[in-house]
Amino acid sequence: MPAWLSRRAVLAGSVAALLACFIAPARADLPATVVEIKKSVVAVGSFEPTRNPQFRFLGTGFVVGSGNQVATNAHVEGAILDSADGKERLVIAMPGSGRVMVRPVVKEAVDREHDVSILRFEGPPLPAVRLGDSDGVRDGQAIALTGFPLGATIGIVPVTHRGIVSAVTPIGQPLPSARQLDAQAVRRLSSGGYSVFQLDAVCYPGNSGSPLFNPDTGEVIGIINMVFVKGAKESAVTTPSGISYAIPASFIKAMLKP
Repeated sequence: MPAWLSRRAVLAGSVAALLACFIAPARADLPATVVEIKKSVVAVGSFEPTRNPQFRFLGTGFVVGSGNQVATNAHVEGAILDSADGKERLVIAMPGSGRVMVRPVVKEAVDREHDVSILRFEGPPLPAVRLGDSDGVRDGQAIALTGFPLGATIGIVPVTHRGIVSAVTPIGQPLPSARQLDAQAVRRLSSGGYSVFQLDAVCYPGNSGSPLFNPDTGEVIGIINMVFVKGAKESAVTTPSGISYAIPASFIKAMLKP
């Protein structure tokens, strides 16, 4: 091969490699992704100044949209506030050491059919997650989730679990407010309706509302809302099933459209 042709081939290969760097999506390892995701994850609960403790943990949420919006489950924010004097308020709390810092929120939009709610808070915005293409999720795809399992017991400490999408399966109808599945409820999943993600990942009470994301890119593709329970409700803590469900992020996107 002539020398000039060989040099041209090398140059073409170098240009192609350089273009690939710009075209290929940015990827990172899971620890680096979790660092970014944790900036957007908040606890959802109620605050009552005369109660001890003042903050009552209800579930997980994550910042979306403008940075002043939080996505969570409708069954999380829909928990009954039990204050007799009306002083109990729906709030979000940011993880951190020392005293829990809370910010009041209002319900901006609720989609109870798909168990998604958007909350809004005032003041400085927080980092928002990037919502990915949930329509392209496939069986066997690697996933991770970050939230506050057993947040009422072990505190507001972000915890990350990982697994795979076991199946993209239809869900028949909204389930009870506790969003815990028994064998009978699982059988109803095949009756039609919209599709959800069945996950091979351990979730606990408190993980409701956690972002489900791509471990490489950090794009959020869903929101955790159900866990399969073997036996009594308490077994969700002592012997978790490792089977959980998430609502596709497409429903969050639809709620954020102006």
